Amino acid sequence: MSPASKPAVLPRVRIVSPAAGSANNGNAHTAARWERFLVPVSTCDIALGWSGEPIDVLIALHARRSATSIARFRFACPDKPIALVLTGTDLYGDLARREGDASARHSLECASAVVVLHEGGAATLPPAVRDKTRVIVQSATAVVARAGAAMGGFVAVGHLRDEKDPLTLMRAACAAGPGIVVTHIGAALDDALGAEAKRTMAACPNYRWLGALPHGAARRRIASAAALVHPSRLEGGANVVIEAVRSGVPVLASRIDGNVGLLGAGYDGYFPVGDSAALAALLRRFEAEPAFAEHLRAQCAAREPLFRPAVERAAVRTLLADLVGRMAIGVKAIEW
Repeated sequence: MSPASKPAVLPRVRIVSPAAGSANNGNAHTAARWERFLVPVSTCDIALGWSGEPIDVLIALHARRSATSIARFRFACPDKPIALVLTGTDLYGDLARREGDASARHSLECASAVVVLHEGGAATLPPAVRDKTRVIVQSATAVVARAGAAMGGFVAVGHLRDEKDPLTLMRAACAAGPGIVVTHIGAALDDALGAEAKRTMAACPNYRWLGALPHGAARRRIASAAALVHPSRLEGGANVVIEAVRSGVPVLASRIDGNVGLLGAGYDGYFPVGDSAALAALLRRFEAEPAFAEHLRAQCAAREPLFRPAVERAAVRTLLADLVGRMAIGVKAIEW
């Protein structure tokens, strides 16, 4: 049978994510969302790695943590495409250090296409890598507060680990003054930070740590908050910021590339990374000045269309279509 007469089939896609679905973190949510987008146009699954299963396209999250699967697939299937989705740990950690990480750099070399999750994500990459890099901004559904739900207060959603800078959040909450309450949602991935959260909560009525919550419960908390506080030191494009904006909730965010890439350079709700005094002042201003709060709300509303699922779905399917277009006849073209 000639190549032209072979029956077309849906492309087989493996999404490799370093986090299982039960992890309830950004990588797991991204993998699950992309799988939903691709299932109608491919045979798609999610796994922690690739070990020789018959697939046509590999989509891998995280250059270092997926490096073994990427290298194995490139060696075994040199003519098949790989899309590498770079996380914040990749861009501002493993690939940013002067010596870099050899496995992460090798993943970049192996990739047919590289994906960054915010507008400024490619700036730190070598020019040769930028040429094969595209931006796919993540999305979220629009969860709104339930009728009768108590409104107000500040919420932060992020596991307790150094990259999320929970200590700055705790110190700012305690320094913000009477009447300001910050509710913090997230698992203690670092025991010392978990212990500090408990000490802070006992000593400071402004700070409430709830621990981990299911994703749906966390989203409802965000939707009913006056604002989301996001003090991260390092982000590739945080899902939680997008979720807040889609819920009509403004964001008080550290001025890092991952936040600026989502909210825009002209956004007025930033504070210097790690500066608890500046965050405390921002909390007080938001609480005391309704016009300022409304201004941030309007700025976020202007960004909201970027974060709609239809936009991300089209970009993810275009990525797959471009990758499949490089393959031999016999794989069905992507249509939607």
